[in-house]
Order: sequence, then C-alpha cells, then structure tokens
Amino acid sequence: MTESQQTTHFGEQIVALEDKQGLVDKVFHDVAERYDLMNDLMSGGVHRLWKDAMVAELAPPRAGTRPYKVLDMAGGTGDIGERIVNTSLGYAQVVVSDINADMLRVGAERARSWRFPSQVEFVAANAEQLPFEANSFDAYTIAFGIRNVPRIQQALDEAHRVLKRGGRILVLEFSQVDVPGLHAFYKLYSDRVIPPMGRLVTGDAQPYQYFVESIRKFPDPAAFSAMLNQAGFKRVKHTSYTGNIATLFSGWKI
Repeated sequence: MTESQQTTHFGEQIVALEDKQGLVDKVFHDVAERYDLMNDLMSGGVHRLWKDAMVAELAPPRAGTRPYKVLDMAGGTGDIGERIVNTSLGYAQVVVSDINADMLRVGAERARSWRFPSQVEFVAANAEQLPFEANSFDAYTIAFGIRNVPRIQQALDEAHRVLKRGGRILVLEFSQVDVPGLHAFYKLYSDRVIPPMGRLVTGDAQPYQYFVESIRKFPDPAAFSAMLNQAGFKRVKHTSYTGNIATLFSGWKI
C-alpha cells in the first residue's frame, strides 16, 4: 500500500495519512491566539501543574562546563521552553520548535518579555523530519503535541536520532481516565462542555471537538511506552496524573 492509500484518524474521522497534517495545522491556526487561555479554562489551570511536574522531572542543570540544549517540540507558544530556561536560571538553551507558524509567532512575541529571552530560539520544523543534526540535544520535550503527529513512530525515531547519548525524552500527553466515577464525569465534561467553551472563547467549537476526539484515539500508556522502546529508548517509564487524565512518559538514549 502506498502512503497516498494509507489512512489515519483525525479525531473520529478516517482521513488519508497525507492529509492529516494540513487538517491539524488548520486547527492550531484557528486557535493560536487563545490556545493557552483555553488550556486554562478546560483544565481549571491544572495543566500548569502537569507542565511544572514535567520540568521538575527534567531537572535542567543550572551550571556546567558545556551548554545544556533542549528541543521542545510542538512547543509553539513557549510555555514549556520558558519553564525550562527559568528553572535552569538561564543556563539551558532551548529550541522551541513547531510545525505551525502561527503558534510560533505567538510564542516569539511573548518571549520578548521573558526573564531570559536570549536563551530561547523559535524554529519551524516537522517532528517527523527534524532539521537538526544527530546527537545535538541533551533533552527532548513535547507536551500535548505527540498525538497530533500523523506518523508518531517516525517522530519518536527522530527524537532518538537528535538526542545525544545519555539524553532524555519526556512526553506529556492526555490519557484515558481509568478511575470509576471520574471517567463518566470526564467524558460528559469533554463532550458537553469543552466544544461549546471553545466556541465561546475562540468562535469555533470544531477545533476543540477534534482535541477531545484525538485524546480518545491516542495509544494507552502501555502501548505508547512500547513505541518509545521501539524507537530505541531505554528505561522507559510513565507516571499518571489526576486520575490518568494526563501521563508523563520518559526514556533515555543509552
């Protein structure tokens, strides 16, 4: 089967594999200006705690004899990049990369007022085919972005390629809630509240309908951990947050 004949999920829709990236791009183009505001509203601000936990797990150094370089993929608005640089007290060098130019524009504009703006660079790139040399980064982070990549395994292979030996990958992503009672409430909230909220704040419910559906199509923690192993990562582990609403995955290039 040729790639033009392959299909994948775009939320609940079945679409041609080659068409998914364009559909995802449109979603993020439409919500770029209010993306972070919607994250706050949808999660009640809890996404900030999950992201803080991700950066705490990374524990970027505050000093050293050589640069500490991080690639934050799908990092558009820069909230992870800013956290990493601030936690390292300006020692870490972060490349915030995203395939969506609108998300990068929002992030670059915000970065002008950051505490360490010179330590962050914004670069347009496709996670499936990174424009960086092999063994370039000490860490690779991606928060709530990997499920939007059409060829997830290819993106993980690329993450492994650009990491230095001894480098670490951290992936923060939504999961399927597995707590009785909370599962039913979360499903109702996702279906009945999030899309209308998106329409109220951004003028369009469709992108948030896609976000809800894309979460349900993402591999469960065991399956995604297996994908990290397949990409070559070792000592893979995962930690679930808030009743498994979100999961943090980590692995090492050894």
